[in-house]
Amino acid sequence: MSTPLPVRQTSTLAVVSLVFGILGWNLLPFIGSVVAVITGHMARKEIRQSAGQLEGDGLAVAGLVMGYLIIGLGILGILATILFFGGLAALLAFVAAGH
Repeated sequence: MSTPLPVRQTSTLAVVSLVFGILGWNLLPFIGSVVAVITGHMARKEIRQSAGQLEGDGLAVAGLVMGYLIIGLGILGILATILFFGGLAALLAFVAAGH
């Protein structure tokens, strides 16, 4: 008789990370990304410590990538806005000074 293979469950935290990573691109840009990153790291730790009982590392990584991308793009957008308006203010000050 062959013994049945143990059923591996998908980590709930990995699924949450993926869902919030997707939501970070659409409905909840900042909150969704932060939740995706936090739960993604928690899921990867949980999967490593489960001794093969849990799967879903790819889901967690996808959530992490999406979360970090949105956070990075948000920071770049804020910097671009600051540089744009700072340059505009400097240009206006230059013109107002009569140069």
